[in-house]
Amino acid sequence: MTIINLTTKVNAPIQKVFDINRDIDVHQKSASKTNEVVIAGVTSGLINLNESVTWRGKHFGIYLTHKSRMTAMNFYDYFVDEMEEGKFKSFRHEHFFEEQNGITTMTDKLCYETPFGFLGKLFDNLFLKKYLTQFLLERNQVLKELSEN
Repeated sequence: MTIINLTTKVNAPIQKVFDINRDIDVHQKSASKTNEVVIAGVTSGLINLNESVTWRGKHFGIYLTHKSRMTAMNFYDYFVDEMEEGKFKSFRHEHFFEEQNGITTMTDKLCYETPFGFLGKLFDNLFLKKYLTQFLLERNQVLKELSEN
């Protein structure tokens, strides 16, 4: 299992940062480089507990679909989205939020497993972990900018 941990400081109230993180329209904007669009489930606005969304985007030159469900949520501290259908063996993205002195700390913990045994692990080590880390960093920059405006 691979784990990616990222922390982003945002100069905005925790409620605003929390909601922007679960906004489907914002996600589409933050993932525009991969042409990610919603093809099923919650198609706009805020996703909530037990709701699902299916994305279609271009990664590594091919179009992939990924269906995830919001499996846990505690306003305004935490939420989890987990893959229900997709190319990973498992995929769980935990989002943590903490506010101190008007600054919200947004922490991502992404845990995933690749399929295909040794070849999947090799692909992860050579390409995938770096790719997903960069994807999250770019997404978090958009979330930060939108939250601070």
